[in-house]
Amino acid sequence: MTLRNALLAVAAACLVGFGTAAAAQAPAGPAPVTFKLWPGPPPDGRGPSGPERIGRSGTGVGAVANISTPRIEVYRPAQPNGTAVLLIGGGGYFRIGIGHEVMPTAQWLAALGVTPVVLYYRLPGEGWTAKAPFQDGERAMRLLRAHAAELGIDPHRIGVLGFSAGGNLAGILATRFGDDFYTPVDAADRQPVRPDFAGLIYPVSSLLPPYGTTRSRRELSTQADADQAYTVQAHITHETSPSFVAHAVDDPIVKVGASIELFQDLIAHGVPAELHVFEHGGHGWGLGTPGTRPAEWPRLFASWCRSRGLLPAPAAASPFAPSAVPSPAASPAPAADADDDSDD
Repeated sequence: MTLRNALLAVAAACLVGFGTAAAAQAPAGPAPVTFKLWPGPPPDGRGPSGPERIGRSGTGVGAVANISTPRIEVYRPAQPNGTAVLLIGGGGYFRIGIGHEVMPTAQWLAALGVTPVVLYYRLPGEGWTAKAPFQDGERAMRLLRAHAAELGIDPHRIGVLGFSAGGNLAGILATRFGDDFYTPVDAADRQPVRPDFAGLIYPVSSLLPPYGTTRSRRELSTQADADQAYTVQAHITHETSPSFVAHAVDDPIVKVGASIELFQDLIAHGVPAELHVFEHGGHGWGLGTPGTRPAEWPRLFASWCRSRGLLPAPAAASPFAPSAVPSPAASPAPAADADDDSDD
């Protein structure tokens, strides 16, 4: 079984039994368009050897590690509307939650006509430097804009959506887009990095006290100034991407106070922002288990995107209308976490 088919099988397993409109409308479609991020060897490090690994047990089911070929996979929706979203899974920077976070979200976005783009980024503990994920994120945004015409996407409607550690990476792209994390390698690097919008779902937004207790911080700590360099709040300006943030009060991995602080800083700098704090939900919920409060975030995010002109208004009968609560695909394990110390 190929890596893509294995991950789609995990995503399909997440959808079984829910009969959701998102699942019903998500196109099987052709194979994704894949772009290697780098024309030659990736910068800064030699990386791991051997094939990529997919977690098959515990909290790491469907998570990918041992990444030597960073890339993006672009999925074409049946009825594209021109908006694209770079999806960045969490996993504490030691694995990437492709199966339980990214693939179900990609299917849901495709059902909305959004072009989902899955990012496979390098992990610092696998022979790469702490800068590697951020280099890959910048390069991915530039490649998407360089190939926007052939992919049928609007280069001014490309956002990022990150979970947990992926929320950290998305947040750094939304704030430090003026900082080059690598030396340009080709014409694509003349394209801007700044996302047009950002969705940050239970994000690791701060590595500073009292929030610097995550696996993400530990993995990035090989860089001496990582705490300051990769704390999203430390880099917010009035030019930061408009941001949607969702978190749960009882998150045992990433303290909700970090997202509240993040939101306050966004507002203080005049950045359009929306924050949703759920009383219960824990960490690592992905799209959320149907019937739980965190499962409302996809509807809220879609409504927020429409308010910013990023999505067309839905038909009156659409299950994705702002007045309706969609039933997105569930993630296999809501509480514990793509960002903890568990092994695959």
